[in-house]
Amino acid sequence: MRFIIFATIFFSVMALLTFFISKRFVDKVHFSKSVKRYFNIFLLINLFGVLAYMFVRYNPFVPNWVYFLLSLPIGVIFLLFIATIIYEFFSRIINKSVPNEKRRDFFRKSLDIGSILIASSVNAKAMYNARHIEIEKVQIKINKLKQKYKIIQLSDIHIGGLVNKNFIHNLVEKVNKLNADIVVITGDLVDTKLDYAKAALDELKNLKSKYGVYFIVGNHEYFHGVNEIITYVNSLNIKTLENENVFIGEQEEGFYLAGVYDIFGYKADAFKPDLKKALNKTQNFPRVLLAHQPKFVNEIKEDIDLILCGHTHGGQIAPFNLLVRLQQPYIKGLNQHTKNTQVYVNKGTGFWGPPMRLGASSEISEITLTPN
Repeated sequence: MRFIIFATIFFSVMALLTFFISKRFVDKVHFSKSVKRYFNIFLLINLFGVLAYMFVRYNPFVPNWVYFLLSLPIGVIFLLFIATIIYEFFSRIINKSVPNEKRRDFFRKSLDIGSILIASSVNAKAMYNARHIEIEKVQIKINKLKQKYKIIQLSDIHIGGLVNKNFIHNLVEKVNKLNADIVVITGDLVDTKLDYAKAALDELKNLKSKYGVYFIVGNHEYFHGVNEIITYVNSLNIKTLENENVFIGEQEEGFYLAGVYDIFGYKADAFKPDLKKALNKTQNFPRVLLAHQPKFVNEIKEDIDLILCGHTHGGQIAPFNLLVRLQQPYIKGLNQHTKNTQVYVNKGTGFWGPPMRLGASSEISEITLTPN
């Protein structure tokens, strides 16, 4: 029932945006009626692609090329909606600032053609960005740390559909070339039924690091059987940190790595985060905490040297990052939370929904901890 309500509201919003694009963009461009009709037919087909996508999203039984086509409409609608708003803005400027009718007509037609070309190019660029993962290198100074450590952070991989066995195989190869001391995965690893995800998850057994691979759950794990996912991930020689900590490094020269359940556990009334338990007996060493959502910092009342988060995707498709900012205190990158606490937010290694990224690249974080 919860899914039906969500799907109804989501589809209604997509339908309203499509109607807005049709009336305020397609119907206003200076093209022939037949061209406009084809554009509107495309918008209608694209809209029903949203319905089909919601049906196959968590049951990816269709061929990969079909899944790819069905995953695009949400991103296309969002980007065309932004393009329509920009088109409206410049169209009004032309109407008010160009008194000569012939010149105004020339500028209008130029705006029409330019808008179509730019919208098409932006959609293509966004699709390209989602499939190319960048390595973000950052050095972070940590108090009381005795030697350097390299952490590779992955986050928000969202296994399911296009993020499949081949995607994870290539990701593992990239990570292994970085010679990590530890690899951490900060939630939203699985985003489909576990049976569909196992082939891709099995590739993670090949991750290599000096002190191990560690995982915390994100909010999406709660949608697909969080207990079963934890059990399976642990079977891959990956340690799930369940409100607990481990010591990383050599005796007296390392740091504590702690991890908590996601705050979605409060809504689910299960697998709730317990920071006090996670930090038990860690006070005399540097501490790095894995917490899926950046807004978990609101629950932290003591100094933690570094908090590694994900969840935001960096906004994934600009200017959606402006809306994410309303919910999360930090969107991406390294942030100074307090005098002694820093927060690093990974922009996401995979993607959610449409295979598109604009203004926020897919990311493998190469974090070097250095003594301060």
